[in-house]
Amino acid sequence: MTASFVHLHVHSDHSIVDGLLRVSELVNACADLGMPAVALTDQSNLFALVKFYQAARARGIQPIAGADIWVESAAEGEEPTRMVLLVASENGYRNLLRLCSSAWLEHQQQGRAVVSRRELQDAADGLLALSGGTQGEIGRALIAEQPEQAEALLREWQGVFGDRFYLEMHRVGLSGEDVCNEQSIRLAAAAGCAVVASNDVRFRSPEH
Repeated sequence: MTASFVHLHVHSDHSIVDGLLRVSELVNACADLGMPAVALTDQSNLFALVKFYQAARARGIQPIAGADIWVESAAEGEEPTRMVLLVASENGYRNLLRLCSSAWLEHQQQGRAVVSRRELQDAADGLLALSGGTQGEIGRALIAEQPEQAEALLREWQGVFGDRFYLEMHRVGLSGEDVCNEQSIRLAAAAGCAVVASNDVRFRSPEH
């Protein structure tokens, strides 16, 4: 059986100023490439979910709901970092809605909707989490040559999500990604954590 690649980190034009990909373009491209499923992970929102679900089902593609969120830093005063949350159950969907709503209503920082660390820990049921690659806190620690901190953060999130937490790697030309990828593989092996590859998609084609 041939393994199929599935995009798990995709922004549409519903990610304000952070994506140009229309939902119909995304679904049609996946269908044309024979992809069995795709996740839509817009920035801190699920605005396109109904349109995405209907379009994907119409083309025989499994829709995966999710969001690319900003997570409050563990250290006071530090910038928030990225994490991708994917819905794995009905309760996970409710939890993700609640997290995004709370981020916009109660935890905005410099115009960004930031998810409270404590609320995320309390609402992890039914959700899968990707570490955010170079933009996540574990990736940033690895790039900064702080392996002990990276390991401690990984253990923290494994304690929250269990085997539903994944170290995310991508190769899209971002600074530090080679170091992050190499060290992520080593850290994953040491900590017994699964690894996923994503492309952090925002456009349909390079000219966009």
